[in-house]
Amino acid sequence: MISGRCHLVTPILMAVAMVSCEHSREEHPPTITFSDVTRDSGVAFTTTSGTNPSRQILEVNGGGIAIFDYDNDGDPDMFIANGATLESPEDGPGCRLFRNDSRDDRIQFTDVTSSAGIELNRWAMGAAAGDVDGDGFIDLHVTCWGPNAMLRNRGDGTFEEVTKSTGMEDDSWSTSSAFGDVDGDGDLDLYVVNYLEFDPASPPPPTRYKQQDVLSGPQGLIPQSDRLWINDGNGGFNDAIQLGMMEAVPAAYGLNVIIIDFDGDGRQDIIVGNDSMANNLLVHSESADEMLALVDIGSTSGLSVNMDGSEQATMGMAVGDLDSDGKPDLFTTNFSADTNTLHRSLPNGGWQDRTRQYGLGMPSRPWLGWTTAFLDLDYDGLEDLIILNGHVYPNATIETMDSHYEQPPQILMRRGDRFEALPPAKHDNWLGIPRRDRAGALGDLDGDGDMDLVTAELNGPIRIIQNQTRPPSARLPIVVHLEDDRNGVSNRNGIGSRIRLLSTPPASRWIHSGGAFQSAHDSAASFNVPRGGQPIDFEVTWPDGKTTLHRIKPEVRTLIRHSQGTSADPG
Repeated sequence: MISGRCHLVTPILMAVAMVSCEHSREEHPPTITFSDVTRDSGVAFTTTSGTNPSRQILEVNGGGIAIFDYDNDGDPDMFIANGATLESPEDGPGCRLFRNDSRDDRIQFTDVTSSAGIELNRWAMGAAAGDVDGDGFIDLHVTCWGPNAMLRNRGDGTFEEVTKSTGMEDDSWSTSSAFGDVDGDGDLDLYVVNYLEFDPASPPPPTRYKQQDVLSGPQGLIPQSDRLWINDGNGGFNDAIQLGMMEAVPAAYGLNVIIIDFDGDGRQDIIVGNDSMANNLLVHSESADEMLALVDIGSTSGLSVNMDGSEQATMGMAVGDLDSDGKPDLFTTNFSADTNTLHRSLPNGGWQDRTRQYGLGMPSRPWLGWTTAFLDLDYDGLEDLIILNGHVYPNATIETMDSHYEQPPQILMRRGDRFEALPPAKHDNWLGIPRRDRAGALGDLDGDGDMDLVTAELNGPIRIIQNQTRPPSARLPIVVHLEDDRNGVSNRNGIGSRIRLLSTPPASRWIHSGGAFQSAHDSAASFNVPRGGQPIDFEVTWPDGKTTLHRIKPEVRTLIRHSQGTSADPG
């Protein structure tokens, strides 16, 4: 009988032991770790944007960053748009190009500005990266106070300025720009965001804000109109207004732009973020005889203002898909004493302000946000948020303006339908440190499958922030690039595409130009998938609205080619 009892009990004990072992093997959520590794990266560069503290509005934005693979060696390199001073606005220290020479998880850059032939010393603001001539090498557009610069990548490690020959001369103060195939002909067009008229030789006097003397602008200064340049396929660009594609965009204090298909009609649209004015959403006309006509539906789309009907100071913009419906949701960073704003797409079209629902309102009021981005940092399938902060007024304090001048970056973790701030770790050397951050750009700098970050502090260092988060043992982080190898397509990197991981629930990412404040993320999408090497299903909606299905064995660096997919279009 005892023996019989032992035979009966033993399986139960074994089951309990197995369950206990399973529980012991359960992993805790990963610890989110971003580390400042600038000191050992080979990057020792301090940006210039006037003087510190800022005296005039021209000085407050700082310079942008472009993360892109200029030499086609498989890892993303880095361009820094650098400014000048009010005393010498057309002769600054110059922009910089750094080649990525990272090895064995150690991020390493080499300054190749001189050997690359880049001599751009005027007051540069931002940068956009895209292959405008279809030669397989990524070119740069640099926005400036004064004439912008189009830098053609020769493919031999050098660049040449071709601004005049492209026809894109413009003496406005341009802040951001973005590439996208707006006219649907397979090559990249360019939208340039302009800000306001400013003469360093005759700057405006100070104004008042919260009973304090502060630098003037943008209110009270003269805004400027944006420009859309259409690629003619022969090395030149034409003004979209002169082509009859659109009416002049009303002058505004423009700061940011993203080009993707916002309304789901298979054509590329343009969202423009303005400073203290309503945002614009330019979409294609529904009229059959006006296939290339663009109209502004910002005021009726729900994206131009917040839920209170207030115009905001839109600095940073990020596109994500919070409810897995495949439609783009838009998050924007704004001025202090206001809130950042989340606009979620609606089932029947349009967007609605859901900032409060997601807990993103009141906690953001002390901060003045710039670059922002969606990323799934903890491998739970939900995208989190990164935000860079810093005030524009050097005399900002909690006592005078309810906000500090120098402010720490933020990581907001998605918890269900809410976002919660991630507190900095005890020995954190980045997250909890107040700075005057402005620009930021993402790319997998060390080749480990997750996104690292480069930041630019106003009149401060360029910082290399390495994502050192250790993924769960069952998950593989991957970075997905696209190759559109169809005949007649020069937008080979698929800028403007949506990549959809057909998981449960599905996860959508957009490959787009613009959005990061005056900066360009690498043209890649970040996902995490089950380890084990089993094939994964992706759906790609290309910039022309065509959709292909791909079953791919994922790798840390995954390339999806159009020719290797199966059409998912009707008929």
